[in-house]
Amino acid sequence: MTTPDSPAVRALRQAGYKITTPRLTILDILEHSGGHITAAELLAQVEARDPSIGRASVFRTLDLMIKLGILWTSVEGGSTVHYMLMPNGHHHHIICTSCRQRVEFDNCRLDPLITELEAQYGFKIEGHLLELYGVCNQCREQPQSQP
Repeated sequence: MTTPDSPAVRALRQAGYKITTPRLTILDILEHSGGHITAAELLAQVEARDPSIGRASVFRTLDLMIKLGILWTSVEGGSTVHYMLMPNGHHHHIICTSCRQRVEFDNCRLDPLITELEAQYGFKIEGHLLELYGVCNQCREQPQSQP
């Protein structure tokens, strides 16, 4: 179960929000989802764990977490929204445009660029989502079909 000292719980508390059972349940599912989950997957898991948590509560909680920077969304394939926890204010992927394989990586070397962008545009950057797209080795090795 999500712990009281998890970054997401701390962010909710610091923003003045109550730590309710539905919020903890949703956070726990998000934390154990491997970092990515669709709304349908989340709703199914919430229903299985606690049927008393309504659909509207789930979406209100998701909206709140997005507003607080705890959660971020990514649209895959032009239509499927994935929710991702952003415990450290950033999240990075490489996504295969052929098979949709998603690889997460932690090696973030954006600090110099972020500092430069803050100075240039007068922003205080609080987080980022980096998605790089390409074709994985497995897909590149598959024979190409002729048109």
